[in-house]
Amino acid sequence: MGHSSALVRPRRRVIAGVCAGLARRFDRSPTLVRVLFVASCLLPGPQVLLYVALWIILPSE
Repeated sequence: MGHSSALVRPRRRVIAGVCAGLARRFDRSPTLVRVLFVASCLLPGPQVLLYVALWIILPSE
């Protein structure tokens, strides 16, 4: 896999697998990406809409 892995939602996932897919693509911990996402929800912005859009757009493994 490495750095050139595709941006996909893994089969083993929590909720929709968006954070796990982003973590895998950018070689980060899924827990770190999930914590950053939840923390970002405390700020104003379209984070939830972006999550839903990625859930729809990203293919499953």
